[in-house]
Amino acid sequence: MITVRGVDIRVGAQLLLAGLSFHVSPGDRVGLVGRNGAGKTSLMKVLAGEDRPAAGTITATGSVGYLPQDPRAADPAVSVTARILSARGLDLVVQRLRKAEVAMSTATGEEQERAMAAYARAEAQFQAAGGYAAEGEAARLAAGVGLPTRALEQPVGELSGGQRRRVELARVLFAEHETLLLDEPTNHLDADSVGWLRSFLLGYSGGLVVISHDRDLLAATVNRVFHLDPHRTTIDIHNTGWKKYLTQLELDERRRTRERHTAERKAAVLNAQADKMRAGASTAMAAKNMARRAEKLLTDLEPVRRTARVAKIRLPDPVPSGRTPLTASGLTKSYGALQVLNGVDLAVDRGSRLVILGLNGAGKTTLLRILAGREQPDSGQVVHGHGLRLGYFAQEHDTLDLASTVRQNLSTVAPALTDGEVRNVLGSFLFTGDDADKPAGVLSGGEKTRLALAGLVHSGANVLLLDEPTNNLDPASRGEVLGAVSNYPGAIIMVTHDEGAIEALRPDRVLILPDATEDLWTDDYLELVSLA
Repeated sequence: MITVRGVDIRVGAQLLLAGLSFHVSPGDRVGLVGRNGAGKTSLMKVLAGEDRPAAGTITATGSVGYLPQDPRAADPAVSVTARILSARGLDLVVQRLRKAEVAMSTATGEEQERAMAAYARAEAQFQAAGGYAAEGEAARLAAGVGLPTRALEQPVGELSGGQRRRVELARVLFAEHETLLLDEPTNHLDADSVGWLRSFLLGYSGGLVVISHDRDLLAATVNRVFHLDPHRTTIDIHNTGWKKYLTQLELDERRRTRERHTAERKAAVLNAQADKMRAGASTAMAAKNMARRAEKLLTDLEPVRRTARVAKIRLPDPVPSGRTPLTASGLTKSYGALQVLNGVDLAVDRGSRLVILGLNGAGKTTLLRILAGREQPDSGQVVHGHGLRLGYFAQEHDTLDLASTVRQNLSTVAPALTDGEVRNVLGSFLFTGDDADKPAGVLSGGEKTRLALAGLVHSGANVLLLDEPTNNLDPASRGEVLGAVSNYPGAIIMVTHDEGAIEALRPDRVLILPDATEDLWTDDYLELVSLA
């Protein structure tokens, strides 16, 4: 399992966490929680061995599987099945089997005998590693996370971003690690897949550390809670389930409030008495002692938990545009033999609100990327109307330059701002002080989301393309985003699994992919949102 002793974690010059010591044993299901920027993802990377701690030691017994928020890009030419099998090295064995099969069918004489011997060795390795049962298990895991059967032999490069993340989740579960580290594992999962994952984690006998803003997942699975506070460098460990943890937090806060009120009342009485006694020479020392007692009453109290700051997220003030600033006609797009868009027509009127629904892989993100000019359609066209100014939020944060700093990213998209104005905007999105000079690549998923949204503020965009804008956000930041969406007067095209985002959007139309069926919005479509 994992043992942590005296660990410090830094990001650049900033000390995020100090003196961490804890143990994750078999059967521990730890929920790692806290506001965006508190250090959850940084701690997870250190536990996974991706980054080194600034001090202290981390000892892992047995294998550790890690699902980051932004999984590394797999070889785009590798099939989904091969990518999952690679977690146990089976993909290479299968390759040798296939190569030997081809050689046996074409070779003669001694070459055929060598091919048969190579096939026998490869088959023995294949059977020793689980053989066809392992292939069946990989297929079951793929189905559990919501990958369709037809996707199993597709190259990974032909999948949507959400599907690629599902492949990585299936792969880390297939590996049968003794400890799992999962960072936002429910991102891009539909309701059925989230339910399947809960059941899987409940039956998992190894150690688990999970970062998630899905409170239902935490309530159903965790039996310990590690809380990180962005205003402190320590970790609060609660050896209890999620619901008891929330109850204990509330009780502790009430107790601290009660103790503070009592101490302040007693201190006020002592200070008032001391003031009366200071004038007399014979009582001056007693007065000083009373004042000291009053001061000690207040200093002995547990520190007040400061209310965490919330990013003041806002969307741009849209510049004027024509009546229909964006249209598209006959859009088609294929990746290899897979057609993801087939004849999509759209007319986006000024101030209109459209939600795009469809299963993962139906082409939702592809359509937004084409509308944003990030990809070209195979056929059809996108037409910019009078005064169009597009703003694009990508679910994979590929609008950010990860090698540049936070400040440089905002300066690039808002060149008219002075350095002081850039820092003011960043401050409202909770990037203060040295945060502005961090490389964007070290940010957590929630911080990247905030930075990408900050880049829209001064864009003047009158048509926003929003792809999963609430992913990775803590509840307070999510609430800010939903409020900004609700109040934005321009046009919005949104892709989301979040029913709350739909309620904030108040769509007037819906486009359902892959059939490209457009309809007026009714609440009857809400049940499709979590399934999309």
